[in-house]
Amino acid sequence: MFSKILIANRGEIAVRIIRACREMGIASLAVYSEADRAGLHVQLADEAACIGPPAAVESYLNMDRIIETARAFGAEAIHPGYGFLAENPEFARRCERAGIVFIGPNSRALELVGDKIRARQTMENSGIPIIPGMKHVAADFAECAAEARKIGYPVMIKASAGGGGKGMRIVCSEEELRPGLESGQREAKAAFGDESVYLEKYIEDPRHVEFQVLADNHGHIVHLFERECSIQRRHQKIVEETPSQALTPELRRRMGETARKALQVAEYNNAGTVEFLLDRNKKFYFLEVNARLQVEHPVTELTTGIDLVQQQIRIAAGEKLSLRQEDLVQRGHAIECRIYAEDPSRNFLPSSGKVLYLREPRGPGVRHDGGIYSGWEVPIYYDPILAKLIVWAETRDSACARMAAALDDYVILGISTTIPFLKDVISHPRFLEGATTTAFIKNHFENWREKEGPADGLTLALAAAALDELSPSRKVGKAAGLEKEVYSPWQMLGRWKIGEKP
Repeated sequence: MFSKILIANRGEIAVRIIRACREMGIASLAVYSEADRAGLHVQLADEAACIGPPAAVESYLNMDRIIETARAFGAEAIHPGYGFLAENPEFARRCERAGIVFIGPNSRALELVGDKIRARQTMENSGIPIIPGMKHVAADFAECAAEARKIGYPVMIKASAGGGGKGMRIVCSEEELRPGLESGQREAKAAFGDESVYLEKYIEDPRHVEFQVLADNHGHIVHLFERECSIQRRHQKIVEETPSQALTPELRRRMGETARKALQVAEYNNAGTVEFLLDRNKKFYFLEVNARLQVEHPVTELTTGIDLVQQQIRIAAGEKLSLRQEDLVQRGHAIECRIYAEDPSRNFLPSSGKVLYLREPRGPGVRHDGGIYSGWEVPIYYDPILAKLIVWAETRDSACARMAAALDDYVILGISTTIPFLKDVISHPRFLEGATTTAFIKNHFENWREKEGPADGLTLALAAAALDELSPSRKVGKAAGLEKEVYSPWQMLGRWKIGEKP
């Protein structure tokens, strides 16, 4: 087993990985940009090193700097989290050449499934149903226009090198194609360092259902059931749950076996997610493989009792999976809401600024995976996800009620967040019925506005108490020219002083 792991990420996912390392007795090394000096992951890690300026291309996407830092601090493995370099085969290759274990798929499998075009070709050749579309990356606009006419509008523009909704655009006519391509390529370039895109047929009003899969280095593959991820905005998931209301036991079995087959033909190892679209006739199509840990992994953990991050680490260390498909079961129902620093009433415009006050929801069956604290400054440079709120209950109805109550208890002041929007989504009659498709937000929340309500006096008072600036950080040393700044947990408590006994 590893003695030290570098976490090549930030925010809530870095915190999640650090906590898994702590439970396993593994030292954690956080990296951070200059904009993240006060990040929660920096405070919680055993060690931390600055790797560059705020821009991601100069820090979290800087492969050489990250590998250099791992060597300087003696980290034997790197966990990439999700986003940034998590699905980059070149980074995995560089880790392999440097003798550092990449906690994810091997570079060959990563290159195959991370390239959406090659993955589609491989799956089709193996008899797995795919969505009609291009079999190669678009060369220019003329080729795209010809392919779009052949496929038939509407079409979906998709980034070849990554997922998470980045670079995706729906195009309904040739007039929309050029601007859609240009904006999709810009977003793909910024997110993945690769502007390559391709076209697929857009399937209207499908359900988005994915299967979590684990594959060890010894040929053993299991799936840990499905997650329904149909509640999306801008093609990015915001609410996920398991089990899916759309699947029968037989459909679940067939989709699960297809997911296992997809990773088998790709000679895949570690954790991965096979994504499908399920149409109105319950016909499913392979969408893509997300070759990393998913944002929504906690709902699987809560219904199976399996820690996916620890499984990733154990597989990367060469251990055999102790799980057998026939022994895996789901219990209860879990729902996750992603909490973003965005203003839903202004078309989800990103919201930066200081978190004046944070009150996390608590209670039975409530889990909060967060990367923020009162007094933290939300930077403008990265994806605006702040945290994930996850609940578990015996039934879906109970889980919906528990999520609604948890969102009511959740307070973040100082910035706009998606919390009020998510309250309305969770309480919507169609959501409660389980009638969810990828068009849910468009159909029911197109012009959403927050309902006005009375101010919470206690919350406002607590926010006022949190307005004091955080104390300056203390530099405590250097290693190979890489500084670490340590933050005291006392900084997160707001205003306090030590008093004398009367």
